[in-house]
Amino acid sequence: MRFCDLLDAVRRQPLELSIPPGWAQGRASFGGLVAALQYEAMRAKVPADRPVRSLAITFVGPVEPDVPVSFEVDVLREGKAVSQVLGRAMQRGQVVTLVQGSFGASRPSEVAVQALPAPEMKHWDDCQELPFIEGVLPQFMQHLAMRWSVGGLPFSGNTSRQMGGWVRLRGDVKEESVTEAHILALVDAWPPALMPFLKKPAMGSTLTWTIEFVQPLLALSTLDWCKYLVETEHAADGYGHAAAKLWDVEGRLIAMSRQTVTVFG
Repeated sequence: MRFCDLLDAVRRQPLELSIPPGWAQGRASFGGLVAALQYEAMRAKVPADRPVRSLAITFVGPVEPDVPVSFEVDVLREGKAVSQVLGRAMQRGQVVTLVQGSFGASRPSEVAVQALPAPEMKHWDDCQELPFIEGVLPQFMQHLAMRWSVGGLPFSGNTSRQMGGWVRLRGDVKEESVTEAHILALVDAWPPALMPFLKKPAMGSTLTWTIEFVQPLLALSTLDWCKYLVETEHAADGYGHAAAKLWDVEGRLIAMSRQTVTVFG
């Protein structure tokens, strides 16, 4: 099932949706997809003129593939310009993901600060793509293409604090406008920033994730490449803290992300 098909499904029936095994990440479903589905359920409860400004995501437990998930939503407060919304993904009677979202309408302001320039990277045609290998990489990787330009691949023993390159959907992709749901998948497609430091395979996952969106969103297609760069700021005791950004091919900022990740190696 394609990414667009799952987004359509959660819009129609948010309280009973099963994620197919083709989107698995080990024993769990791909976190970027889970966040995107929960966001779509939240988006439906907020006025259209209030775009999402930030999401704070906690992955409480694994979302099992092929088991019904309920994407529940509570609107905590609606002010004159800002809506505060809480989303809960429930499975087998347990909370598996929590998302707190802030949606806010634009307002007049004298303050306008341009984003810092995007880093220079090799063209995507000159970068190494991580190929999808059945049984070696997580199943969800068949739906996303990543081409490395900065840092090392997972488990390469590369000690660079930075990792990144180019990312987009791949496979049988429906061409449509990129939304915040797509951005969630593109940002979370990249492995935890600690993975390149390791010299042999080990488990790693995102514990908490905060992402902020630059509004209004740029007019992008799901076939367009986006530029991604993450920097590990600190790591010890099996936990790492990393900050990342996503830009379009012209270097315009799309989103800013922070993650606390765990690593078992």
